[in-house]
Amino acid sequence: MIRFLSGLFAFGVTSACFGVLAFAGVFAWFARDLPRTEQLASYEPPTLSRVHSGDGVLMAEFARERRLYTPIDEVPDLVRHAFISAEDKHFYLHTGVDGLGLIKAMIDNVRRYSSGRDLRGASTITQQVVKNFLLSGEKAVTRKIKEALLAQRLESALSKDQILELYLNEIFLGSNSYGVTAATANYFGKRLEELEPQEVAFLAALPKAPSTYHPVRRKEAATIRRDYVLKEMRENGYITADEYQAAKAAPLETLLDKPLEERRRTRLSINYFSEEIRRQLVDKMGEDKVYGGGLSIRATVDPQLQELARNTLQKRLYEYSVDRGYIGPIEQIEEFDPADWRNQLGKIRVPRDVKPWKVAVVLEVGERSARIGVAGVETDDAIYLSFSDVREWATRRTKPHLAAEGPAPQSPSDVWAVGDVIYVEQVTGDDGALRWSMRQIPNVNGALVAMDPHTGRVLAMQGGFSYQSSVFNRATQAKRQPGSSFKPFVYAAALESGYRPNTIVLDAPVVLPQLDGDDWKPKNYSGKFYGPSPLRWGIEKSQNLMTVRVAMEVGLEKVAEYAETFGVYNEMPPLLSYALGAGETTLMKMTASYAMFVNGGKRIDPTLIDRIQDRHGSTIFRHDDRICTECLTSEWFNQPEPYVPDEGQQV
Repeated sequence: MIRFLSGLFAFGVTSACFGVLAFAGVFAWFARDLPRTEQLASYEPPTLSRVHSGDGVLMAEFARERRLYTPIDEVPDLVRHAFISAEDKHFYLHTGVDGLGLIKAMIDNVRRYSSGRDLRGASTITQQVVKNFLLSGEKAVTRKIKEALLAQRLESALSKDQILELYLNEIFLGSNSYGVTAATANYFGKRLEELEPQEVAFLAALPKAPSTYHPVRRKEAATIRRDYVLKEMRENGYITADEYQAAKAAPLETLLDKPLEERRRTRLSINYFSEEIRRQLVDKMGEDKVYGGGLSIRATVDPQLQELARNTLQKRLYEYSVDRGYIGPIEQIEEFDPADWRNQLGKIRVPRDVKPWKVAVVLEVGERSARIGVAGVETDDAIYLSFSDVREWATRRTKPHLAAEGPAPQSPSDVWAVGDVIYVEQVTGDDGALRWSMRQIPNVNGALVAMDPHTGRVLAMQGGFSYQSSVFNRATQAKRQPGSSFKPFVYAAALESGYRPNTIVLDAPVVLPQLDGDDWKPKNYSGKFYGPSPLRWGIEKSQNLMTVRVAMEVGLEKVAEYAETFGVYNEMPPLLSYALGAGETTLMKMTASYAMFVNGGKRIDPTLIDRIQDRHGSTIFRHDDRICTECLTSEWFNQPEPYVPDEGQQV
């Protein structure tokens, strides 16, 4: 009997040893080609880049994945506690795998399987970090084994807070939000420290299935899941019973619940300035750095000047357009239902960056006016457009690019039809009363640049009437003939060549043969010739013939040298027509070139960016790279003001 028991014991020990060895062998097999966890210690996730204006206001964000990286010591305790309660309440106790939680999940899954419900996982936060960063998302036993092995390795390589930091900044929370900081801004328009318990609980409910718990489409399911997280937070001692009851009673409200028009107003609108910054950065640094490098870009723009530039350009272009007649409605809504006009109008895609204009639709056309519905305007009173207000300019045109043609309108029906989508603006009439007036986006376009002539900093830039109607930037991308605005460079070359303002130049016909057999015969705008005249008079009156003669006498090589040094052209061919501005350049180049006349002839390079910092706050680009040693003094003892040398090339 003793021999039998001894043999049985020996067999059991041997089997156990073989079992342990087999188990260890299996894990060794899976561990042989696992990725290294140490790389996560220096992991830098793709983070959005942000552009701030000269006064520090956020004006643009560039990102493929909208993520704002937040160090763990800046994450409020309430946020940490909510995610730990929802995803891994034993996070600070286990070593990567929660054995107790795994057993409970297995027992629960037996019940779920028998009842036909979906099985639940038992992944810890550490395992989720491993899965998101180092493994694929396939549902397989082999992946779970690798996940468990890597989780334990990760726990020995990083601290708990470091692991939680990776998780809170990497997790996808729906609505193109990666990480809790971006999700907080997207869903609530707040900072992390401003969140209330019910809001934090909602965010912590999302990692499980963001689309399943959408706050609008699946509000009931999202509320149930949010309340579950609140219950866990209360049971874990992170919130009091009173806080729990108050948070549970609060309705689930996010920015996604707000009307589309209001949500549009809260978004950062892309404009010509921010888009030009993006384009230049991508050319210089590449898309990966711009869209995922977490750059902090300080723009040169002055918001007040930018607003003034936009309004001024739009006003003048609109006035030019009105002088040439009514272009017609933006769009005509088919099968228009006046009772459902708000919904139908909201689906129309039209430029909305033409403040203070608003989009409207014609609801009814009467004998002397038209009744309209205005997007974003809530009122019980009917809104009308007066026919007399537009009768003078609303002449129908047969061709958009021509001056006013066709008969003048005789009644409102000659101008409007039910379902017409138009722009309107509320203005003050001659009698001091407010009224609505029709507007239109002109077919003609233009651009405006305002630049500091001493530094090259672009303070305002408007590349067209409306960015949403045309993204083409006419300040930097459109190449146009400068025309007579090029003449000052011809006369500057003459002054350097020995001419004086009172030097007499002949203003007489110039005839030059061309290769095609025709003669080139430039003329003055007036069509007259003025004979011998002083150089100063020639530039004051912008005389073409004097300018051509000066260019011939000075030499086109000298004129080209000036044009290239000032930055008007990269390479100017030796053609006399260029002296009259026949070449092509951009408005930005011309503005910078004229700035050099203003600043005493110092070379400047136009810039839209003052400074760029990387995600760690280190400056990687600065437009003004001059060194001011005296600026570093911390005390004042009657010394002179600091002097910053002007190192610009004298052109």
